[in-house]
Amino acid sequence: MDISIADLRQNYSRARLDETSAAADPILQFQAWLEAAVAARLPEPNAMMLATVTPEGKPAARMVLLKEFDEMGFIFYTNYQSHKGQQLQANPQAALVFWWAELERQVRIEGSVEQVPPEMAIAYFHSRPRESQLGAWASPQSQVIPQREVLDRRLEDLKQEYKGREIPRPPHWGGFRVVPQRLEFWQGRPSRLHDRLCYRLNGQNQWILERLAP
Repeated sequence: MDISIADLRQNYSRARLDETSAAADPILQFQAWLEAAVAARLPEPNAMMLATVTPEGKPAARMVLLKEFDEMGFIFYTNYQSHKGQQLQANPQAALVFWWAELERQVRIEGSVEQVPPEMAIAYFHSRPRESQLGAWASPQSQVIPQREVLDRRLEDLKQEYKGREIPRPPHWGGFRVVPQRLEFWQGRPSRLHDRLCYRLNGQNQWILERLAP
């Protein structure tokens, strides 16, 4: 390779982040930054890295899509029998990372995890495209399969099975909510002296805002 990875650098200078402009509530701050990412027409602005821990204590990470958020937490949907689903049920702690490169911004979220109520999962499931609903039934997520054709055949069988009628939510499919206990907002700045503002819950369930060294 002719390119030196060590020499790939970018000097961030688009914006700044300080305590006077940041919202007192980190959820409101996240909403403002997400809306900015949507307004900038960034690809998949709701894409986030989800980090979990295996039963052996090894970290595992993958990209998922945020589907809803509020004061209670950040929600995504998946197969409960997938690797991440099993890991979260065994150890209900997770970390999320949003990276909006064009805005030179990153958000890190850490917290406990809980399953969303069945009625919420059912409502979201039926809001999905029909092909996605069928896909939730067709895929034994994270399991070894011999070839792609296994999925294709299963999908075609399901199309015929549910032709002309409603597709029920699979019992193994639903949502997880990451209940935040710590959120960090990172804004790229020149000379690698980035702005990092961290919100953490204290013993009285109040958000404390602190600046971290880059």
